[in-house]
Amino acid sequence: MSAAWLAVDWGSTNVRLWALDRDGEVMARRALSRGSDRLTPADYEPVLLTLAGKLLPEAGRVPAVLCGMAGARQGWREAPYRAVPCNPAGGETVSVPTRDPRLDVRIVPGLCRSEPPDVMRGEETQIAGLLALEPVVAGSACLPGTHAKWARVSGGQVVGIATALIGELFALLSSRSVLRHSLGEGWDEAAFAEGVSRSLGAPEALVAALFEPRARSLIDGLSGDAARAFLSGLLIGAELTAMRRFWEEGQVTIIGQTALAGRYETALAAQGVAARRVEVEAVTLAGLRAHHARLWGDGT
Repeated sequence: MSAAWLAVDWGSTNVRLWALDRDGEVMARRALSRGSDRLTPADYEPVLLTLAGKLLPEAGRVPAVLCGMAGARQGWREAPYRAVPCNPAGGETVSVPTRDPRLDVRIVPGLCRSEPPDVMRGEETQIAGLLALEPVVAGSACLPGTHAKWARVSGGQVVGIATALIGELFALLSSRSVLRHSLGEGWDEAAFAEGVSRSLGAPEALVAALFEPRARSLIDGLSGDAARAFLSGLLIGAELTAMRRFWEEGQVTIIGQTALAGRYETALAAQGVAARRVEVEAVTLAGLRAHHARLWGDGT
């Protein structure tokens, strides 16, 4: 059976495709480690065809709604950012010419803020999905990751965004700095909580505190697991300090069910914030469905 349309989330590392029927139900799921970091513009269509495979009909056109890095400047075709405040499911998508006549490809634009400058691409679709599933939601969305994203939502619009490179900083410090000699691979909840508390209590001391995992491992015998968790706590605590305006008022929704998302939930709970978590796939699909409905209505 052929798909009625395709929903695609194209990240920097991986690409995920869902084939949907005319009722919007998922017929099949596909994924490849062919993210945008490994592709030239000419590579995108062959990868999409590899993913879609026999899900495409022999004739006719199948809509394909893409979000994420396929719309980046270095991606398949740039989909310009839309300035907030705006409805994340609105705006013009970018149509991409294809060699295969069966594909009708549309790329969703990202969001931006001019002062201070910030952008998001892909996460806006997850926020659109959150709003589609819960139209009355108000508060903030937290999207943990290499580049953690925060968004303030009000009245069905994204009214503010911000990015924290905490995930990338943790990766660099734990693999490229002197701290790598002291970090283990496990986890210690008490050490994590200590790190969060330290950063929130004395954010001005973060630069000095970052060396503590190394010093404490040498002097006090701090375990590698505790050192790793303490470093993570310091960085996530610093992020919460910077993003305080997003979580001090209203509902906080963490998009993600990973261990990292759980750490944000734990860190926020220590500040008296009862954040809740939702699944990435559910909101991503809901956001792509919202774009498909706006472009093609109930039909294809």
